[in-house]
Amino acid sequence: QVQLVESGGGLVQAGGSLRLSCAASGRTLRSLPVAWFRQAPGKEREFVASITLIGRTLYADSVKGRFTISRDNAKNTMYLQMNSLKPEDTAVYLCAADGPPAGSTLPTNFNSWGQGTQVAVSS
Repeated sequence: QVQLVESGGGLVQAGGSLRLSCAASGRTLRSLPVAWFRQAPGKEREFVASITLIGRTLYADSVKGRFTISRDNAKNTMYLQMNSLKPEDTAVYLCAADGPPAGSTLPTNFNSWGQGTQVAVSS
């Protein structure tokens, strides 16, 4: 099983940017489908972005054009670049790995999770 540790969260004003990191150990991320999810208080875990086994990226409509998911195989780390942040982006962001090869928007399909990092966007 792969171990995941997120970092990079914080408080930012609306319109600002943050880059989240997810460092992996135990397995190489390049051999695994990976994804970012988020969960706001009182809400269900929500799909944000993913990279499939063949490198195809997928984004939720709510973040398309603003967020970019990427992966650095040499560092065994994945990233989520978040631009033009909005107050509704406020949530705990979690990285996930070891999902279906074709990717998935369902959190139940991923076997490994990080502990999450808090992102707060003020208006």
